[in-house]
Amino acid sequence: MEIEGYFFPDDLYYSNQHVWLKIIEGNIVRIGMTDFGQSIAGEIVYIRLKPMGRNVQADKNIGTMETGKWVGGIKSPVTGVIKRVNEQVLKNPKLVNEQPYGDGWVAEVEAEKLEEELKLLMKPSTEEFKKFIKEEKEKYK
Repeated sequence: MEIEGYFFPDDLYYSNQHVWLKIIEGNIVRIGMTDFGQSIAGEIVYIRLKPMGRNVQADKNIGTMETGKWVGGIKSPVTGVIKRVNEQVLKNPKLVNEQPYGDGWVAEVEAEKLEEELKLLMKPSTEEFKKFIKEEKEKYK
């Protein structure tokens, strides 16, 4: 689905930190930056992620990314344990810019409270999400 000129696949969940979540299998989820998030960040030149096996908390950093003029956190939308990090984005961070919903994903997490935390995330078809993106676009003009 396109909202305000940015693409948001319908089958994903989205946080207000510009991160998406996809349920892979059971309570294993894949996490990445949204099209909007990578766009406002600019060209990503470096990514650092917490290692596999590390516990993460919802709305806390799972890693950081750098552009030529900015350093920011990548927030996990769920609480759990990192099961896999995307080695490709560590070697080629621009994948997040080029394929945010494809090869540019950042990590997979085994979520501990998935059903509970999914209720806090948004779907692109909702008016709440459309309003959120419109407001964020204005904020980052």
